[in-house]
Amino acid sequence: MTKMDPVRMYSNIIKRNMKKSEKVNKLINFGLTVAYYYVSFFKDKRLPKSLQYLNKCCIKNIKDSLENPQNSAWVNLFSPCEFLIAMDIRPLFVEAYSSFMSGFFIEDYLIDTAESRGISNTLCSYHKTFIGANELNILKKPGFMITTSMICDANIPTFRYLSRKTGVPLYIIDIPYRYSKEAVAYVENQLVEMVKRLEEAYKRRLDIDKLREVVKTENKTRALMNEYLNYAAEKALLTTMTFEMYMLFASHVFIGSREMLNFYEMLIDDIKKAPERRGKSIFFVHLLPMFEKNFKDYFNFSDKFHIAGSDINYDFLGEIDENEPFRGIAEKLVLTSFNGEINRKVTRIRELIEKTKPDGIIQFCHLGCKQSIGGTFIIKNLASEMGIPFLYLDGDCVDKRNNQEGQNRTRLEAFLEML
Repeated sequence: MTKMDPVRMYSNIIKRNMKKSEKVNKLINFGLTVAYYYVSFFKDKRLPKSLQYLNKCCIKNIKDSLENPQNSAWVNLFSPCEFLIAMDIRPLFVEAYSSFMSGFFIEDYLIDTAESRGISNTLCSYHKTFIGANELNILKKPGFMITTSMICDANIPTFRYLSRKTGVPLYIIDIPYRYSKEAVAYVENQLVEMVKRLEEAYKRRLDIDKLREVVKTENKTRALMNEYLNYAAEKALLTTMTFEMYMLFASHVFIGSREMLNFYEMLIDDIKKAPERRGKSIFFVHLLPMFEKNFKDYFNFSDKFHIAGSDINYDFLGEIDENEPFRGIAEKLVLTSFNGEINRKVTRIRELIEKTKPDGIIQFCHLGCKQSIGGTFIIKNLASEMGIPFLYLDGDCVDKRNNQEGQNRTRLEAFLEML
């Protein structure tokens, strides 16, 4: 008799109780608690210490947000969470929550629920999973919601829908397409207004000195990110698709926290000690399909095919003005390589490829993400110009049913063999 994966067994228990929202909520929270203590005491020895630490931090951050919803805020990946960190509010970002639900193997039920309630089947599966959890009352209401107009055209309609459905206040930050002093001032004024709304919602004040300290920590962290890139072409850490995506916690939503600075300090120590790069190196554009079987087979803990990095973790590499944090954060939001014309993103990808020196580039076009799919051939032309083999595959980073496993394997194997 085949031994069943304990995660799949737990998933089946959750699925059998999906109509009992309180019970499902408790099962998910309990599962995350067990996972947190498991990775704390039974560390995966294949991983460097920095990634063991990151594993624990990511699970804890999701767990803490769900256990104390009234002190949490729902955000998207590119929300300015420095203000939340400075006010001791726990951000819960859509992309992470939905990925964890996919890790629990319940994303299909949540997506089907969202679609059965009238949500379009073409909407991004990260958003449909999150909406489905809300429709079933599995997600407890937060104190506030924040989203931005950039990157993802699903953000504003999704958050507006959730705000109307739950009655939770929402602040939408409108990010201008092009950089200018006027654009930065426009965003800065919105951030000032948003903080006033946060103070009203959570009945506490923002300490400007604490915000400056968060920004100072963020600048230290980003300096280490730049240092890490200097080693990426020569050294290779043994990692997985999941941990490259976990880096989004450190590069976006929780950047500015002491724990993510600790992570990057440990990561620099690990990369310095890492062996010289062996095998072939692949740079990923946008997202990594961490649940897709073929990618897991070829890249997880592999010294034959190494993950060089992904551009979404390095969308902003500058420094924020610590003395004027509102203006500095506004400038970061406007200048991210995922905002504005595709040329800004292409320029950043070129810089990252020149630093990491990969043998190949893969773009996994996540279904529902028009921003990613729309730029594919421009990025392919960049790869051709730089003389680097390029592969793009269509699929779904959350809903496993949308991945053509056989077709993906054929194309991926052909590409890797060519390298």
